Amino acid sequence: MVSSINTNTGAAIGLRQLSAARDNLDKTQSHISTGRKINAPKDDAATLAIAQQLLATFSGTVAVRDGLSRASATLDVAVAAGQSTAGMLVEMKGLAVQANQEVLDQSSRNALNSAFSALRDQIATINDSASFAGSNLIAAGAVDQNVLSDENGGRISVRAQDLSTGGLGVTGLSLDTFGNATGALSALDTAITDAMAKLADLGSSAKRIETHDDLLGIQNDTLRAGIGNLVDADLAAESAALQSNQIKESLGVISLSIANAAPSRMLALFGG
Repeated sequence: MVSSINTNTGAAIGLRQLSAARDNLDKTQSHISTGRKINAPKDDAATLAIAQQLLATFSGTVAVRDGLSRASATLDVAVAAGQSTAGMLVEMKGLAVQANQEVLDQSSRNALNSAFSALRDQIATINDSASFAGSNLIAAGAVDQNVLSDENGGRISVRAQDLSTGGLGVTGLSLDTFGNATGALSALDTAITDAMAKLADLGSSAKRIETHDDLLGIQNDTLRAGIGNLVDADLAAESAALQSNQIKESLGVISLSIANAAPSRMLALFGG
C-alpha cells in the first residue's frame, strides 16, 4: 500500500463504517421511539401498503360495529318494553276472567274495568317510550331497519313489530258489561299469542345482531394482531440492536481517529 498524505484510504473506510453505524443507530432509535419497525414507505413500501389495507378494513369494521351496537340497544329497549306489554296483557286477562262472572255487581264490574283501562293506558305509554336514539321498533307504524353488517354494504334486516294497543287489538276493549268482558277475554287470548310471537321475532333479531357483532370483534382482533406483526417493532430485539449499534459507533470513532493519525506518523520517515 502506498503511503500518502493526499489519500487516506483507512480514514475513508472508517468514515463509511461510522456513517453506516450511525444510520443503523438512528433507525433503531426510531423503532424504539415509535414502537414500529416500519414508519415510512422507504422502510418497506410493500409491507406498509399491506398494513394500510388491513388498517382500512379494521377501521371499516369498527364503524360497522358501532352501527350494530346501536341496533342492539334499540332491540334491547324494544324487547324490554315488549316483555312489559306481555305481562300487562296477562294482568288484563286476569281482570277479564274476574269480569266474566255474570252475577257480578256493577260497582265491582266498574272497578275491574277501571283497573283494566289503566293497564291498557300503561301499555300505550310503554309503547310510546320504547325508543333509542329516535328509533322505535314496536310503535304503530314502525318501519323495518336494515343494519349495516360489513364494510361492503351488506345488511341485516330487523323487522318492526307493532305492539301498540291497536296492533294487539285491545284498544276498544272494556269490562263494563258481561258481554264486553266475554269479548275482551277472547281478544286478550289472541293478543297474548300475538305479542309472544312478535317478541320471539325481536329476540331472534337481537341474537343475530349480537352474534354478528361478536364475529366482527374476533375478526378485528385478528386484523389488529396481523397489523402488529407487520409493522410493530420487537422491542427486545431493538434493545439488543441499540447496544450493538452504540458499540459499533464507538469503535468507528476509534477506528477513524487511528486512520486520521496515520499521515502524521509519516513524519518519522523524514526524521520529524
